[in-house]
Amino acid sequence: MAQPISETERLTTRRQFLRLASTLTFASACGPNALAAAAPTATTASVTTPPALMQIGILLSTFVRPPLEARLDAAKAAGLVHIQLALDCVAGPMMPDKIPPDFAVRIRRETAARGITVASLQGTFNMCHPDAAQREAGLRRLGVLAGLCQELGVPRIHLCSGTRDRTSMWRRHPDNDLPDAWKDMVATMRAATDIARQAGVVVAFEPEVNNVVDSALKARRLLDEIASPHLKVTMDAANLFHKGELPRMAEILDQAFALIGKDIVMAHAKDLDRDGDAGHKAAGEGKLDYDRYISLLHTHGFRGPLFLHGLSEAQVPKCAAFLREKLARAVAASARPGQ
Repeated sequence: MAQPISETERLTTRRQFLRLASTLTFASACGPNALAAAAPTATTASVTTPPALMQIGILLSTFVRPPLEARLDAAKAAGLVHIQLALDCVAGPMMPDKIPPDFAVRIRRETAARGITVASLQGTFNMCHPDAAQREAGLRRLGVLAGLCQELGVPRIHLCSGTRDRTSMWRRHPDNDLPDAWKDMVATMRAATDIARQAGVVVAFEPEVNNVVDSALKARRLLDEIASPHLKVTMDAANLFHKGELPRMAEILDQAFALIGKDIVMAHAKDLDRDGDAGHKAAGEGKLDYDRYISLLHTHGFRGPLFLHGLSEAQVPKCAAFLREKLARAVAASARPGQ
């Protein structure tokens, strides 16, 4: 869970921030291998000491090159050692009804061999599907994922709140704003949170303009209704802007972090070229104010994984360097006297 940094901690770690900012700036210029050489060795999920910096990672599905081992090799070569893992990157469906024998053993062995941390499993299903049987099936499969998290030591599962659309959980539906849609979604999210509680993990949903939870304000409402330490937020700033809201980007970003910044445990990094829809551009290729986004994450004490998302494999080196440079700026700014 992201915790605010005290004034004492800020003062005592100022020199460390400056050194890390210098390292990140050097790595941006010299490439991912320089960062990998300069960075601390990746740790497992059982380590509780928060890192001094947020960790740049990637959705492993970005690398479309089965098998699992080849995808992990690609992430490692890019200097990205924190991943969000969808199980279809290993074998079978993303949300299986059961886990094959030796599945967890293979994931642990291959990630450990490369110094890669599985920071999250992807567990998205339509939590507001109009068919209750579909929602129940999603919850059963989420329970399977939660059990795998226990075996792997993975602390988080990424979710979305869903939509009334029957064919795509990412397509907006006019019924999303009806009271019964909210009621069904909350019931499903509450059940998902209880699954997480029993497994000792956290589920993190993503506010997204096409889903029932389509704003930071509704995210705050959901968090307050369920009121569990096992329910948190995945932030993707490219997914927050309704039609006509891009001119108010700074205001909307600031408001979002004021409302839910303390509950963010994961973040996604992609971009957008228009409002009224979720972002579909690679980080740095659109209109999102990344200086503000990264600064808000940093100043709100976020030290979790920031996952590259919505990009092609060919775009990975450029986008990773872009994030490292933005992070270096945010760290350097926070280390200046008076900040």
